Amino acid sequence: MSSQNVPSQLAEIVHVASLPPALPQQFDASILAGQLAPSSIAMYTRDFAAYIEYAGDRTIALDPTTLARWRAHLAQATDKSPNTINRMLSAVKRILREAATQGYLSHEIATAFEQVSGVKVAALKERIKGNARVRIEPTDMRTVCELPEVERLIGLRDTAMLATLASSGLRVSELVSLTRSQIRPKGKSFVVVVRGKNDVEPREAPLSREAHGHIQTWLEARPVESDYIFTAFDGRGARLSNRPISPTATWKVVRKYAEEAGLEDVKPHDFRRFVGTQLARTNIRNAQKALGHKRLETTARHYILDELEAGLTDNLY
Repeated sequence: MSSQNVPSQLAEIVHVASLPPALPQQFDASILAGQLAPSSIAMYTRDFAAYIEYAGDRTIALDPTTLARWRAHLAQATDKSPNTINRMLSAVKRILREAATQGYLSHEIATAFEQVSGVKVAALKERIKGNARVRIEPTDMRTVCELPEVERLIGLRDTAMLATLASSGLRVSELVSLTRSQIRPKGKSFVVVVRGKNDVEPREAPLSREAHGHIQTWLEARPVESDYIFTAFDGRGARLSNRPISPTATWKVVRKYAEEAGLEDVKPHDFRRFVGTQLARTNIRNAQKALGHKRLETTARHYILDELEAGLTDNLY
């Protein structure tokens, strides 16, 4: 294949009008269907669309130097963290790698994109927020979970929701879609059967007896029927619906009570980190299983927030 013919041939491959009928109308992360969870595909689609918009032309987009220039643009003209930039670059490379596997472009082109390295995290370390991972101590977690007014219906829901997050390590997406049938007794306590974003089969997440009790109290008091455990209040909490609470509303609930407890920048995922950190103090494999991680390294790297203890080298000799 001569270099003079490459641009026109690539344009024929990638341009929507010439794609085979088997592909969606727009060439994006949908070609990864069956390999990634829908939420991951949606994120890859957004990243790929941002790259195409930067390139301005689908022929230019298939020039690896365009990806390198996009990397420089993201580093110089945006305030995105190095981890976000590298994720966006990886999304483009993953999509083109799969396109080559399926025969829509050459492996040489996909390999050329693989050679484009990401940004160095150390070079942009000032963009990594110091509060990106908030550590919550057990005493603070107890304070947060006891703040809702249980005399009010919405307070019963919020108490059950906070206790569930604090004892299960569920992701927000898993929490908002939780139904009664997913809670199972096990021994003297309970588990929640969920299928997370990377789970091939359902897994068991722990649920404390206290959280289960709060859920039961909430469901018994709730005046509407719904398969979902945590349902939404409409009109600033005035009307209870049978719809599941949204991820955005869950964020607001967590932030509201965390701020009342004097904690800043707390996110629902910090509750998941709390569970991982507390379990890892006695057994890191229990933390791994509870959080549903495939690899122990993931648990150790991202979910254990214990700091180095003072005095570890006292009396060594």
